[in-house]
Amino acid sequence: MRHSHSYCRFCDAIDDFDRFIYTGKGALKFQAFLIKYGEIAIKGKNRHVFEEALIRNISHALTHVEGEFEITTERGRIYITAAGDYDYEETVEALKKVFGIVGICPMWQVDLVDMQQIRRDVLAYMEAVYPDSSKSFKVFARRADKSFPFNSQEINAELGGAILGAYPKMRVDVHNPEILLNVELRNRLNIYSETIPGPGGMPVGTAGKAMLLLSGGIDSPVAGYMIAKRGVTIEATYFHAPPYTSERAKQKVVDLAKIVARYSGPIRLNIVNFTDIQLYIYDKCPHDELTIIMRRYMMKIAEHFAQETGCLGLITGESIGQVASQTMKSLAATNEVCTMPVYRPLIAFDKNDIIEISEKIDTYETSILPYEDCCTIFVAKHPVTKPNLNVIHRSEKKLSEKIDELVETAIRTTETVEVRP
Repeated sequence: MRHSHSYCRFCDAIDDFDRFIYTGKGALKFQAFLIKYGEIAIKGKNRHVFEEALIRNISHALTHVEGEFEITTERGRIYITAAGDYDYEETVEALKKVFGIVGICPMWQVDLVDMQQIRRDVLAYMEAVYPDSSKSFKVFARRADKSFPFNSQEINAELGGAILGAYPKMRVDVHNPEILLNVELRNRLNIYSETIPGPGGMPVGTAGKAMLLLSGGIDSPVAGYMIAKRGVTIEATYFHAPPYTSERAKQKVVDLAKIVARYSGPIRLNIVNFTDIQLYIYDKCPHDELTIIMRRYMMKIAEHFAQETGCLGLITGESIGQVASQTMKSLAATNEVCTMPVYRPLIAFDKNDIIEISEKIDTYETSILPYEDCCTIFVAKHPVTKPNLNVIHRSEKKLSEKIDELVETAIRTTETVEVRP
């Protein structure tokens, strides 16, 4: 719906409101977005690699949004322009899940003409976005086009004076304004006053690939999210123990992977039938060592799949001291069976820290569904917290008759699915 001139205080300043899109309820939506990034800006000669990865990920995220979009770049700026009508809220929500973005700025982008036209455009923007406002404001102009005859300070003064003349109730506050009006003079004129926070981090796909040991708990989905935030592509392995764990427990893990995939992109998920291995360990080994020995075999199997697909490390949701299998000595005991690095992004977090992130990324409610995973079924009443590796090695020798065959069968019968958001 086009904004009628009858609504506008500055009719002579507004020739074409097609720069905006309006919903049926009259809510303002913008035709373009400026995308701000953080760490990418300091990548030197490799900066273009990270920019291109970010653009690819933005493009992929927008394929799930109603509307058509064009992504363009200009000297450290990424622009998204909607071609026709689109879903504003869906677009913003999709962009808020793209790692590498630190700010999403709904923007009015028009042709750069002269100072008089800039003044008109800014007043039109203010009329559309802040009608009858009495808030404090500051104009922050940046003149990338040095051929323009006014410098940044002169533009600030010109536009600030025009706004004060049109809005007598408004006031200038250069230190803590309620409205920070950004006016950028580049190849075109960019006007925006809101920056919606993005997730930050680095674009997924710029830092290699790693294998996440994904359970149905709170911690491992958060660990996957945090590693993906540093640009790592995620694969995952889940250990299923039917009939001791139900199909609902398995679906719960798939659902968690789908939520993480909103941020990380598609996840290749290996679903390993671990029942026979667990029962064999349960039958042959001391029960206070069950958790450690089972965990060691999980790490071995996950590393097998990691090596097959070119992963550079394993990821777990372990945190020091949270449970018996996560003491310093227990972690060292599980590390011993791995030849590749084990990344533990939650290692120094307490449970409340982890829950807070899980709530932010929407995994918490799924994680607390009451479907047990294979770890909790076989937990000993009094697990060892300071395992001695020599003792663990002696216990594992009792498995020598069948364990290799069982591991080979578990690997061969693994179900692999690609999980998409």
